[in-house]
Amino acid sequence: MSLRSYGQWDAVPFDHPREECGVVGIYNPGAHSATLAAIGLFALQHRGQESAGVAASDHGTIRVHTGMGLVSEAFHDGDLDRITGHMAVGHTRYSTTGSSDACNAQPLVVDGANGRLAVAHNGNIVNSVQLRDQLRERLGCPFETTTDSEVIAYLLANAPGESWPERLFYGMRVMHGAFSLALLTPNALIAARDPLGIRPLCLGRLPSDNGNHWVFASETCALDHMQAEFVRELEPGEVVVITDGGIHSEVYQGAKQRERALCVFEWIYFARPDSVMDDRLMHTVREEMGAELARQHPVDADLVIGIPDSSTSAAVGFAKESGIPFANGLVRNRYVGRTFIEPEQQRRDRGVRQKFNPMPAVLRGKRLVVVDDSIVRGTTTPHVVDLLKKAGATEIHLRVCAPPIKHPCYLGVDMATRQELIAANKSIDQIRELAGADTLGYLSVEGLMSVAKQGKPQAGFCDACFTGNYPVPVQLDFSKMALERSTS
Repeated sequence: MSLRSYGQWDAVPFDHPREECGVVGIYNPGAHSATLAAIGLFALQHRGQESAGVAASDHGTIRVHTGMGLVSEAFHDGDLDRITGHMAVGHTRYSTTGSSDACNAQPLVVDGANGRLAVAHNGNIVNSVQLRDQLRERLGCPFETTTDSEVIAYLLANAPGESWPERLFYGMRVMHGAFSLALLTPNALIAARDPLGIRPLCLGRLPSDNGNHWVFASETCALDHMQAEFVRELEPGEVVVITDGGIHSEVYQGAKQRERALCVFEWIYFARPDSVMDDRLMHTVREEMGAELARQHPVDADLVIGIPDSSTSAAVGFAKESGIPFANGLVRNRYVGRTFIEPEQQRRDRGVRQKFNPMPAVLRGKRLVVVDDSIVRGTTTPHVVDLLKKAGATEIHLRVCAPPIKHPCYLGVDMATRQELIAANKSIDQIRELAGADTLGYLSVEGLMSVAKQGKPQAGFCDACFTGNYPVPVQLDFSKMALERSTS
């Protein structure tokens, strides 16, 4: 079994926020939807690599298959063929609540007063411990995992209401946090987004004669791979139910009085650059972030390079705005770093060296602007700087297109604790000195928001990791292992 299956992701020599999760939903009458769901999951692999799964139904039994590791590892010959049905939901996971364990792989299938329900969830419920204890005490729900997604599943499977929108609106009243959901019953495909719209979710249409062929996905890039036409993003608080009778949508009234709070890190880092959100291509948005960074922190240098691959778009934008040539100075090896164990602080140099290879012929004698998307713990940045200096760079000017991260995320991103966040404990000049850089400049919160809200001043974003202003009340000591620690 792959080392991924045991959650050895801390060994990866990266200093970024960890992925969230990705969800898909398929309603495709007359077709085998499990295979199409898996295709969508391949497109969302960047959102989570710990486990993957698909559940399908065809007006009857819900069949499910989950496995640890990447999508290609979770499914083997014949697995998808056995998951029959024209409706399906799929999930690719990075754990934000609960450990990386087979029991926590999704979709989760539960039974309740409202029948059987399969759940694929992206987000984090901050009051999950309290809700689980209530469900266990009042209804005797037999919890078998340590993930908040099972809390969502049992809550909705037993929620009051005559219809699924009513049941989900009840969930929106009592669940605090972030959730984009793809749900499957024996007779319906359902998608829902939390009242703040913290996590993304979009709707697409598959080619068909009658038009009642639909897909949901966390990002539009998955629609492209499934050959579906993008229709729109779900509104915050929206519930969409698809049955043989067609498609039905309702919006939770409580969402209309609340300001939207899409996670801005979707725009900085998480979403694939070929995805579209709010009618804007993420590649273009990141170029604009790089350009704003160049305006805020100009520098005299010879080349601009990005830390591949997540910072390439921002580096291109910095180069265009500054007039400094862009170059590929680091090559990323995509096939190491996820299959071997390196102690967290030991042998870090070797880990970075295996992950990135500098090109001395490009870098030698050059003053470099090095663009990165974020610095979280600051543990690997000094090793990247040292790698570039050993390749012959004479100056290193670090530019970061996220503001300093000073607060943990409790809403679906594994961001580290406040004690581990370098910007929460050190000044920018101290971080620069530790990194070994000549200068260091972060994009300001104001600059980031000016780019994110460009053309849409009414748009709302969650920037709590920079400002500490959380859109929902959170327990500041909340841990991703909270459900495990309170299981006994």
